[in-house]
This record gives sequence, C-alpha cells and structure tokens, in this order.
Amino acid sequence: MSDDEGGPDEELGEDGVGAELCDLCGAVITDDSELYALVPDSSVIHSEDAKFDGKRFLTACSREHLAELVEQYKQRPFVEEELWAGKIGRAIEQHGGRVSAEELMAETGLDQSQIDRAVQWQNEEALRWRQRFGGGDEPED
Repeated sequence: MSDDEGGPDEELGEDGVGAELCDLCGAVITDDSELYALVPDSSVIHSEDAKFDGKRFLTACSREHLAELVEQYKQRPFVEEELWAGKIGRAIEQHGGRVSAEELMAETGLDQSQIDRAVQWQNEEALRWRQRFGGGDEPED
C-alpha cells in the first residue's frame, strides 16, 4: 500500500479522498460539504514550518458547528509564552536535544528575554500539572 492510500477502514469521500471529521461533533463528512476556519491558538506548533505556529485549522459539518468552534477558541486566551515554549521545544527536538543559545535564538526568532519567559511559563505549567495530578516527585524503584 502506498503512503497516500488509506487503510481498509478509512471512509472515502465522493472524490476518493479520505473523509473529514467535524471537530465539534465528530460526524464523518464524505460529501465535500465540510467548512473550515483558521483561528489563533497559542498551543499549536507545526512540526516543521513556523509560519503555521499559533494557528489552528478547524473543520465542521455545518455553519452552526463552525461558529460554535470559532467561539470556543475566542474564549481561549492566546498566551505568547506558550507559543514561544512550543517553538523552543521544536528547535530542541530538531537538534536531538542539544542546541546552543545562539542557535535557539536564530531558529525560533526569539530574544533571550522571550526565551526566559517561555521557560518560566513552561516550568510553572509543569508545577501546576504536578500539583493537580501528582507524580514526578516520588523516587523511582
């Protein structure tokens, strides 16, 4: 099977391309009637291309569902430090876990102050997660 062929359970639309799913209700859309929107979302980091960072692509089965999805994302704050932390994470991952400060600034487009703020944000989020869910501070066997 080639890379662009779906698996045996993949539903195909009328044009033979894989079906879309509504991001709100999960409905399978096979008739090319899906609607799209692009909304700001500081948690979105593209795996390779920074021009797509901070933008979430939404798919819906109806105008009503698209409007509801867009409204949900309007309610979510856009946190610059979250976006920056994601950019830093991608750069570190692309360098196998090791990157100099100069490379990090060049690849992310961030200055040292922004990097510091992103690291602080990431650390605070990790602490909040541990406080809420526990773990991370027990000794390993």
